[in-house]
Amino acid sequence: MASGRGEPSADRKNQQATSLFRKTSSSAGKHFRPGHVLAFDGMTDVVLPCRNEAAALPGLLARMPAGYRPLVVDNGSTDGSAAVARSCGADVISVAEPGYGAAVHAGVLAADPADGVVCVMDADGSFDPAQLPRLAGPVLAGEAQLGTGRRRAVARGVWPLHARVANTVLAHRLRRTTGLDLHDIGPIRAVRRADLLSLGLRDRRFGYPLELLIAAGRAGWRVVEVDVTYHPRAAGTRSKVTGTLLGTARAVRDMSAVLAR
Repeated sequence: MASGRGEPSADRKNQQATSLFRKTSSSAGKHFRPGHVLAFDGMTDVVLPCRNEAAALPGLLARMPAGYRPLVVDNGSTDGSAAVARSCGADVISVAEPGYGAAVHAGVLAADPADGVVCVMDADGSFDPAQLPRLAGPVLAGEAQLGTGRRRAVARGVWPLHARVANTVLAHRLRRTTGLDLHDIGPIRAVRRADLLSLGLRDRRFGYPLELLIAAGRAGWRVVEVDVTYHPRAAGTRSKVTGTLLGTARAVRDMSAVLAR
């Protein structure tokens, strides 16, 4: 259906967003080198750990809010995710060490320290990046040191029962361990880069988000939890955690190991 007068089509909006990234990103397409930081005039970096998310990236990157720069961390993709991200104007770094935590850590190291705040979210299209300012706002304002999202599924079946149960159990154990009033293991978050690095997180697999929350609680951080809409993954992608019972079991194993430390 044609767009009404004065309302650009979805394709036109995507083209405009891609054009904006290309005009503003002076370092698009560069690879990560140890000790190298991607300078970007104080914009808030959004670390997007990515493994085989080529189908999701164009739509996700086109919805990135103004003032937020996407930094795609390719973690062994075989579907051309890195090339797709670069074609959309995003910065891309490649990380050989497998694991969610390894990808996030590399992205945080590469993020521009000028703004001071870095966001992290999945690259599968299940989160709307327009929600990022609600998480980053309290951190930027000094009202919190960590903003984390609590998933609210938009429809039945978006968040499989086995994954919800595992998350509920882990969140309950987290509350008992830290006293933080949290109900989700932070799949989308905002934090000051320097604060995050000061925690010295060690987990490089699926235990990373839980280790972050435990360390934040022990450090006495002010943590705010914000409701975020949780959408179906983009067609053509598959979750490494919630997509299968085995994936969820692996994540629970990694997180249980963190709790046992």
